[in-house]
Amino acid sequence: MLLLICCWFTAQSLAIDNSSLAQPPSSPSDASLKPRRNVVLVTLDGLRWQEVFRGADKRLISPDAGAKNIRETQERFLNADPMEAREKLMPFLWSTVADQGVIYGDAEQESFVHVTNNQHFSYPGYSELLCGFADPEVDSNAKKYNENVTVLEWLDEQPALNGRVAAFCSWDVFPFIINDQRSGVLVNAGWAPVSDLLDASGDANQQWVSELQRLDEIAAEIPHLWSAVRYDYITLEAARIYLQAKRPRVLYLSLGETDDWAHEGRYDLYLESAQRNDDYIRRIWETIQSMEEYRDNTTLIITSDHGRGDNRTAWKSHSASIPGCELIWAAAMGPGIGPGDRDAGQLTQSQIAATVAAAMGYDFTEDRPRVAEPLPCIKIEPQN
Repeated sequence: MLLLICCWFTAQSLAIDNSSLAQPPSSPSDASLKPRRNVVLVTLDGLRWQEVFRGADKRLISPDAGAKNIRETQERFLNADPMEAREKLMPFLWSTVADQGVIYGDAEQESFVHVTNNQHFSYPGYSELLCGFADPEVDSNAKKYNENVTVLEWLDEQPALNGRVAAFCSWDVFPFIINDQRSGVLVNAGWAPVSDLLDASGDANQQWVSELQRLDEIAAEIPHLWSAVRYDYITLEAARIYLQAKRPRVLYLSLGETDDWAHEGRYDLYLESAQRNDDYIRRIWETIQSMEEYRDNTTLIITSDHGRGDNRTAWKSHSASIPGCELIWAAAMGPGIGPGDRDAGQLTQSQIAATVAAAMGYDFTEDRPRVAEPLPCIKIEPQN
């Protein structure tokens, strides 16, 4: 069944080529609408810092750790040199993001990014990184609307950004985390349809409309292995089409398969998902660089919501009772973020929210004492 799913996605990837989509016609008003800054935030659910900085873990490519395609996985991902292994796993992260920007969280090099909530699972983690602080009242993954204001909601309240913030998420709990009812932020998550994101009867490019409709057709045809989490490919493509069609200033992309394959105990598929996610980020970045109003003035921030355990059994799970789940990682590149500054010592997940705002020229910490300061790689430069 999994082989059939992979073959289906390969065929559809070839069928859907958004790079050929026509750009919207320019108008005299385009120059006046050209934004000074944009930001794309990407989260990879439960992807461990160990794989990010050391590549595939040889101990876990074994049947008792859940891997099945042993020889193929070894040939594809293993390398005696950890630096080579991590580049095999996530080539875009290491050849582009780390080279042009910064990456934090290599615990073996005394670079730490700590989760400050005491839960070490998804809803509390996402709430912390989006709101800028850990809330002890957020203590489950239940579909309960977040009472805290995320940086996405706060940015959408700024006059220049109203209606120009969007979130595309594989996990269906995100409408509650971001509180789309109160915030008004567009949140497309889980197996929700994507074809209604554009008004087919309006002035939307009809090819974009048809591509979104095709994504819904794909989603209807393939098995839903997880009822609450759609495949990251659909999340990516919906976000890319929306990006080109609606030109949001702030885009949040949350990919979830790494965590779900880990919970399934499939280390081989966890690695494959991490590599695909790296390529999805490359696709988003190349789309951005192909568009004039995004090129060279967009900041990319990448992180995770929690860590995982570190042996053949514990790697599949995460909780406050499993050592190591409090450690994550974060990376950024874009205007004002130069190479280096990787040895920042103790950083926290709660610093991500203010970093997103700072990339847009806003101070999310002002009059908000609970919100952590931005990561040290970025300075707030107010908009003119």
